[in-house]
Amino acid sequence: MAMPMKVLVANRGEIAVRILRACRELSLPSIAVYSDGDRDALHTRYADEAMPLGPTAAAESYLNIAAVLAAAQRSGAQAVHPGYGFLSENPTFAEAVEAAGMIFVGPRPETLRVTGDKVAARRVAREAGLQVLRGPDQPYSADSVDSGCQSRSEPDGLALDLGYPLLVKAVSGGGGRGIRLVRQPDELGAMVAAARREALASFGDDSVYLEPLVVNARHIEVQIMGDGQGNVLQLGERECSIQRRRQKLIEESPAPGLDDDQRTALVQAAMRLGRMLRYRSLGTVEFLLDAHGVFHFIELNPRIQVEHPVTEMVTGIDLVKEQLRLASGSPLSYDQAQIRVHGAAIEARVLAESDFLPTTGEITYLKEPGGPGVRVDSALYQGMHVTTDYDSLLAKVIAWGESRGAALERLRRALQEFQIGGVVTDVVFLQQILESAPFVNGHLSTTFLDGFQPPLPLRIGAQDPEIAAAAAYLTHIKRHTPGRSATKATGNPWQMAAWREQMVN
Repeated sequence: MAMPMKVLVANRGEIAVRILRACRELSLPSIAVYSDGDRDALHTRYADEAMPLGPTAAAESYLNIAAVLAAAQRSGAQAVHPGYGFLSENPTFAEAVEAAGMIFVGPRPETLRVTGDKVAARRVAREAGLQVLRGPDQPYSADSVDSGCQSRSEPDGLALDLGYPLLVKAVSGGGGRGIRLVRQPDELGAMVAAARREALASFGDDSVYLEPLVVNARHIEVQIMGDGQGNVLQLGERECSIQRRRQKLIEESPAPGLDDDQRTALVQAAMRLGRMLRYRSLGTVEFLLDAHGVFHFIELNPRIQVEHPVTEMVTGIDLVKEQLRLASGSPLSYDQAQIRVHGAAIEARVLAESDFLPTTGEITYLKEPGGPGVRVDSALYQGMHVTTDYDSLLAKVIAWGESRGAALERLRRALQEFQIGGVVTDVVFLQQILESAPFVNGHLSTTFLDGFQPPLPLRIGAQDPEIAAAAAYLTHIKRHTPGRSATKATGNPWQMAAWREQMVN
């Protein structure tokens, strides 16, 4: 490190624990912050110190700039790492951190102002020579469409020019919020109003813009890292097409099926944008790949991503440590020739959800998977209360293998071992996706889950979950061990228990 520093982690959950671990390995003193609802959270116990922020509601704690700054100043922090979400992309917060004499672990505030405004980012991307989806580089405005209207009788000229279906997207923020699909003209007004309401509630900004929908697109992103002096590295790409409600569910690196020319053009485009911005810290340049093989720029996320572990697994580079080193004033630790992608890695997000709706409960039993090539990022513990106060992400299970097929088999095994009681999760749904022929064959798109038909009868009935779990387990065993009888297939009581935990809970 160029200089030692005491780091406050302005976040919670698995990403807070992840950053705190990096601080400990770098011998950096660390401070956690917590809301009233997170008083007993794992990140508060892992840090060297923990500072209260206020009420459970994120708006009054993790999103409260004054409260976070006060905690940082009381603790004597010299740097603030925002993680992802919350204040991570907020230029006002970054400016306030620097004005208080502390280091913001991320891009410069002026960079955040560009990247946080999707319309401004489109303009810069065009200047850098990137292919950008059609549409004006300015927020959408129509006299006949205001935040209170419910419908339109006539199509808007801009929307008609772009064609239907199209997307209404929030200018600020991310995470799939403030986005609405418009299939036909008479839906435009209502969808604009809905997107504006959600954007205002989530990001404090109700500006939206219109973008044509790319049908059967793939969502592919490039990890970049810069020193703020114009030197930018790329660490390969990630495939993030498996989404629901435009939020990622399964990610992998490298993206399957890209040829060398496509991959080269993609990473070079991302690096051009990074150089133009004189980018500092980590960033992710996101693209849509259309059916004709053309990449279209979407946005630049100026922070650590939820899916960063797959890049770490295939490159062997600790991205959080690099963030901290760059923030301390160190130069880039690598040059481009030193960065190699080896093997493949796939990440599955374990969510407290049932049929895409949040679930709650107390974790009564927990056993996370392990073994060669398996990594779990979580902040879970037995006795923890899962609520709807924050995002539904509980854990990330990541598997590495010498090939995509090997990584896939390892991830399937890891999810079979994942046992959690007391709260319903999406583990079985993740298994169903990973078992499906289209996923196995790399036939991916952002509409993959539309009309998705699970390959195994894993859904259980409310009357007898134990019997349903056993039936699903036997179906699984029969499929994967041809020639074995159903009686012999039940001979592994530990695996049966693991499967039953997933099914019943």
